[in-house]
Amino acid sequence: MPRRPPPPPPGLPSRAAILDFIRAQPGAVGKREIAKAFGLHAQDKIALKGLLKDMADTGELEVGPGRTLHKAGGLPKVTVLRIVEIDDGGPVGTPDNWDQPTPPPRVRISEGRGRAALGIGDRVLARIEEAGAGYRGFPMKALAKREEFVLGILRKDAAGFRLVPVDKRARSDLAVNDPGQGNAGDLVLAEPGGRPPHQHARVVEVLGDPFAPRAFSLIAIHAKGIPHRFDEIVLEEAERVATLALGEREDLRALPLLTIDPADARDHDDAVWAAANDDGSFKAIVAIADVSYYVRPGSALDRSARERGNSVYFPDRVVPMLPETLSADVCSLVEGKDRAVLACHLDIAADGKVTHQRFTRAVIRCTTNIAYEEAQATIDTGEGTHLATLQALWATWGALSRARDAREPLDLDLPERRVRLDEMGRIAAIELRERLDAHRLIEDFMIAANVAAAKALEAKKSACMYRDHEPPGREKLIALKDYLETLGQNLALGQVIQPATFNRILRRVKGEEYAEQVSEQVLRSQTQAYYSPDNKGHFGLSLGSYAHFTSPIRRYADLVVHRALVAAYKLGEGGLADADAKAMARTADHVSMTERRAMEAERDTTDRYVAAYLSTRIGETLPTRITGVLKFGFFAQVVGLGGDGLVPVSTLGDERFVYDEATRTLEGIETGTRYVAGQRLDLRLAEANPITGALRFELPLGEGQQPFRRDRVRTGRRAGQSRVPKGVRRGR
Repeated sequence: MPRRPPPPPPGLPSRAAILDFIRAQPGAVGKREIAKAFGLHAQDKIALKGLLKDMADTGELEVGPGRTLHKAGGLPKVTVLRIVEIDDGGPVGTPDNWDQPTPPPRVRISEGRGRAALGIGDRVLARIEEAGAGYRGFPMKALAKREEFVLGILRKDAAGFRLVPVDKRARSDLAVNDPGQGNAGDLVLAEPGGRPPHQHARVVEVLGDPFAPRAFSLIAIHAKGIPHRFDEIVLEEAERVATLALGEREDLRALPLLTIDPADARDHDDAVWAAANDDGSFKAIVAIADVSYYVRPGSALDRSARERGNSVYFPDRVVPMLPETLSADVCSLVEGKDRAVLACHLDIAADGKVTHQRFTRAVIRCTTNIAYEEAQATIDTGEGTHLATLQALWATWGALSRARDAREPLDLDLPERRVRLDEMGRIAAIELRERLDAHRLIEDFMIAANVAAAKALEAKKSACMYRDHEPPGREKLIALKDYLETLGQNLALGQVIQPATFNRILRRVKGEEYAEQVSEQVLRSQTQAYYSPDNKGHFGLSLGSYAHFTSPIRRYADLVVHRALVAAYKLGEGGLADADAKAMARTADHVSMTERRAMEAERDTTDRYVAAYLSTRIGETLPTRITGVLKFGFFAQVVGLGGDGLVPVSTLGDERFVYDEATRTLEGIETGTRYVAGQRLDLRLAEANPITGALRFELPLGEGQQPFRRDRVRTGRRAGQSRVPKGVRRGR
């Protein structure tokens, strides 16, 4: 029989009274609050302590942080919650720490006005109230996201295993108390524990050789927390909806629509067609995969797509927003197959202005999937199977480009790196993508369709997910002005800043040695684009209304716009639900975050490939260009390859260098030697760490620099310690 709790000592409140008191308090409760509430004297407090301990031992009470007390099986009055889901009712959190055998309780969180929208993974300190059979949380303070796992390399020494984090910002290694199945040199995922400086880690997953093909993208996937595995329920739903009949649709199969994409495109979500009218105007169709027909609001597919926010593209793989059954098959506009689309019909005047737009659900059958290079060659040579279709597109693009020139958007033409891999997944080359008229044609057609979608939803007074890009702030403009003055260029701040303002600067420096660096500095002066239900215009494109409509296979924001159009034009099932329209601000914040996460992961992976590519050239002198100067040194990039590397000021010789913040230069006080952004110079490669993507350069011998020593080629943070663990081969 269960033990019956003994009665409380004389003078103490009953167990039921204590539980009732704790339950009724709005804030945290401890022994002191209970003693004060029941008027206990000093001699009673020892007995109260024993009673509370006994109640904890029998499971009636639980002790929370700071020795606070709460009802067993429940939550403290104040606790840390981590957001695990966002549904129609708002964010849902669970306790950040939960060591009970039962599943953690789910807490519906009330977001107050003026607070930033919460996203999945966010942590908040919240006041907890019981609400019926559940709980409601009221945020008190936003907390930093906790790193759930640490990605690193296992290293073994006399003291045992240690974890060397791959994050170049990590300040120290971690002792490993449980390596699991991991061996020295393995790339592993580990769960951190303890507190600095006594942190430790437990290996939870062994990922294998960090230098193996496809490992660099795997590092980024885990480091950035990118969801990359679909639940079975999502895969099963994708297979089921893939068999849906196309339903009643406008039949556009007689028109020779085609797709123009990169040669290595993994999916095709936009097709185009155009024709000239007798009066010099044009008509065009931009047909976009009708993802909203297959991915319905509230479905498992929808929740998964929203969590991912977008597809992530790496040199060796893609992490798709949708399962391949949809993204690479049913929703991909492949040649010769009937495909469901949302068609944007455009009437375009001779000057390139869109005079009318309408949207229909349609069925198309693409005549071909052609690469940019092939399309360009067909136009250049005047020969090819699809010449007539392409010529009509080029003629229509001539009008669209005239409209573009008239509004004069920001004209930055920065080179884009491309990592080309061989059949074994090893680096074959790192090269710059060629920019063709075919690229510009598709870009202008897509911009026209995106603008049409935004304006169509405005005309219907419907909710819209805008793509906003605000003008640069004054602080960044002042920094750009100071930089340009070091080059003898001027930026007047008294004028209304428009994209044309920057274009004039770019034209002035064209042909100069520092032209590319000026383009980069202009880019850095711009604000970051984001998604929002509020229209702030798109500064860079010189557009008053802009949305993303053309890539619903890989961007959730586009899927939201499709649903809004389906609802506004009454095109059938899969339209934007009222609850989703009301929650659009929260969705916009989330997909803006996932977009930044993807960009960082893609950039970091490219940096790792560049470092691996250069790791066989340690000690060589390479042509570089300075990309940034700070008081502790300057960063330089290998010309034609990229990959920023640091040149510490401590390696510049015995001369003292002074940093000028206004001009962002380092200058030697004796010789006057200056280092400034944009400057080209030859540097010796001292380190190339493929795991972190970090490079380090030194001045060549004979330029006030200590002689190069191969024992200084390391990637660790302590002198003499290799950053690449024993047993791990260097990248080839």
